[in-house]
Amino acid sequence: MYKELKKFKITGSFTVTPDESLEEKCNAPENGSGIFMVYNDTGEDKDLIMVGSTGTVQNDGTLKSKNGGLFDKIVNGHQFAKTGRKYSWPAQMKTEGIELLEVHWFDTFNTKHKVIPTFIEGQVLQNFLTENGRLPKWNVAF
Repeated sequence: MYKELKKFKITGSFTVTPDESLEEKCNAPENGSGIFMVYNDTGEDKDLIMVGSTGTVQNDGTLKSKNGGLFDKIVNGHQFAKTGRKYSWPAQMKTEGIELLEVHWFDTFNTKHKVIPTFIEGQVLQNFLTENGRLPKWNVAF
């Protein structure tokens, strides 16, 4: 795990196969804001393939988050197509021969911690870039 994430106590994870419902498997909070990390779990290795975030901090220090929080961003956020991940991830998994995704989420902005979600996302992506010379393969840009 990346050291930046160890301080966050509101966290969780779940796995999903191409034939399971992402919406049913996702256990991220509907009122949380933060980051999520997606791994291709081969049983022998876990390869980080994507990092995402949700929640924007306003100049008065308050958080602006979309309804549905981390849950909605993971399940209904658009990727690979102009459709929600609940549809695009299973299709992409089948295309790439991915049998199992493991998703870890971290609530980074709450009463205990007030860390800007995109700041943590950027730190994790920078560390990945430093270690691998590229971004995770499902991250198009940052």
